[in-house]
Amino acid sequence: MGVMKGVILRINPEAELVDISHEVDSYDILDGAFTLAQSYRFFPLGTIHLVVVDPGVGSARRPILVTAPSAQFVAPDNGVLSMIYEREPDAQVRHITREHYFLRPVSNTFHGRDIFAPIAAWLSKGVDPDKFGKVVTDYVRLALPKPRRLRNEDQLRVEGSVLKVDKFGDIITNITPEDVPELFSAVPPPFRIIIGGREITRLCRSFSEGGSEGGSEGKPQETFAILGSSGFVEIGINRGSAAEVLDVGRGTPVAVALDVRTAKDE
Repeated sequence: MGVMKGVILRINPEAELVDISHEVDSYDILDGAFTLAQSYRFFPLGTIHLVVVDPGVGSARRPILVTAPSAQFVAPDNGVLSMIYEREPDAQVRHITREHYFLRPVSNTFHGRDIFAPIAAWLSKGVDPDKFGKVVTDYVRLALPKPRRLRNEDQLRVEGSVLKVDKFGDIITNITPEDVPELFSAVPPPFRIIIGGREITRLCRSFSEGGSEGGSEGKPQETFAILGSSGFVEIGINRGSAAEVLDVGRGTPVAVALDVRTAKDE
């Protein structure tokens, strides 16, 4: 990472560099996609995001430049920008082919240094995106898991899965308030969140609140649901790892079951 910063600063000494994360799991494209999608919207408009989660480096996968109304992205065409495409429907994708912007020689194992970093640097110098290559439409998009709503006369069930387990052991699901607004209504119906063979019936506003039934600073090891800062429903434990307690990981099914006999499904 340090040498990539050196490449950028050599081309544009005025560039301001900010690290988003060094904790994306190795080779994990989905983890990279999630991390970027949860971060980019907090940066100033026009920020250039350089993304190097690239297990296919040296292969036929393409380097791409994505220009969206809010930001620009330089990355490998391996699906790492899939969540960006969902959130930025007007984004334009270009295959980077103008090799005179690359460092020479180009290493087969370090495109971050020799391709992506210099492209990001020249962008920051004001080079127009159309100078780097032509627009393409056949870019790679991951099939991201989507929750689904199932309804019968007495019960609404929203089925999803675990997107990520963070370093604290908090379980981040792919379920949002938009998927299950009933859970976040002023008077939510009785509910159960089913995961790892366990049922969770408590929704908290903070991790400290999750420690005890009284809502005071509480004991560890009580599993509860919470709306995380990423905008997804999470399962957590106050001062503990919910993932370890429940023995679950990414891809584990999770369901929210609500008693809606007296509630109207919107």
